[in-house]
Amino acid sequence: MTFQDRLQTDGAVLAPDGIPIHFGDLAAEYDAALNGAVLLVRSHEGRLVLTGRDRLSIIHRISTNDVERLQAGQGCPTIFVNPTGRILDRATLYHQGERVLVIGEPGRGPALASYLRGNIFFNDELQIEDIAAATHQFAMHGPRASAVIARLTDAADKLEAFGHMEASIDGVSVTIARNKPLSGTHWTIVVPADAAAQVWSAILEAGREHGLLPAGSLTFNTLRIRAGRPAIGRELSPEYIPLEVGLWDEVSFNKGCYTGQEIIARMESRGKLARVMVRLRLEAPVEAPADLFADGRAVGRLTSSATSPRNEHFGIGVIKTATYEEAASLSAGAGSIPAQVIDLAGAPPPMLA
Repeated sequence: MTFQDRLQTDGAVLAPDGIPIHFGDLAAEYDAALNGAVLLVRSHEGRLVLTGRDRLSIIHRISTNDVERLQAGQGCPTIFVNPTGRILDRATLYHQGERVLVIGEPGRGPALASYLRGNIFFNDELQIEDIAAATHQFAMHGPRASAVIARLTDAADKLEAFGHMEASIDGVSVTIARNKPLSGTHWTIVVPADAAAQVWSAILEAGREHGLLPAGSLTFNTLRIRAGRPAIGRELSPEYIPLEVGLWDEVSFNKGCYTGQEIIARMESRGKLARVMVRLRLEAPVEAPADLFADGRAVGRLTSSATSPRNEHFGIGVIKTATYEEAASLSAGAGSIPAQVIDLAGAPPPMLA
């Protein structure tokens, strides 16, 4: 049985790229994500392996985080920006000793590999392997996700944020990593492509008593927006700098020079942001992108929106900082749908924390 056959046996409706859209019961998926756990296929996220002496130093000099500090078994996210500090891409690095596993945003693997190759200069030693075709990637979210991981392996549930390890699931060697949560805890599992169906089945069986269900990209997107997690092509775009979209924790202010560092450092040192990213609760569905208004004045942009199976309407918006500080009432789109600010999304700016 191929992996796609296994997914369809579980009830998956697949997108053209093979990623499940849903498994036939969105309400059950959403409830499991909030109260139990869900298992998703995230194989469209980029996966690169870096080897060579400069596998960390090259990324260190062209991205926002202090990746050279990483020790084996540790990881961290980092952001690639242009010379004016605007977002080009985002990736999470996992130091695996003689190699570094890089997991990028959906559909961004080849572009990220090309960008890294364009920054290899004379005397640099870096080899880049795209392992997307040789592997599959799963994600597990939910308040019971750690309990499922503990059933699968003795040590992984004790990992700190972005910690990772090699483990065996049903006799198959896999990589397990802990990431930023969307609901409960968030685990990434990278598996060999030829054993994906076997590992998928083993995880679902181990999670049965904890309410684990398979879930699709519609559920993921609702969880992402509900949690205020920026996405490529939405909040992760050249329209914004990392500090404006809640990524303060993915920027080092002590590491020294990198591409775009001057602009980002200046914004931090002045202690003032023109815009901030917020989580929103909408009174009715609004298709993003759309303008956000306060007292009839445009004050920002609704960048992402979703409606849950419980008929909750969530949004992510980037608005003027003054509007957030004034706690102004907002409306979204041409229909002036009321939009309540829940809180700041992501890591809050120190000046507003």
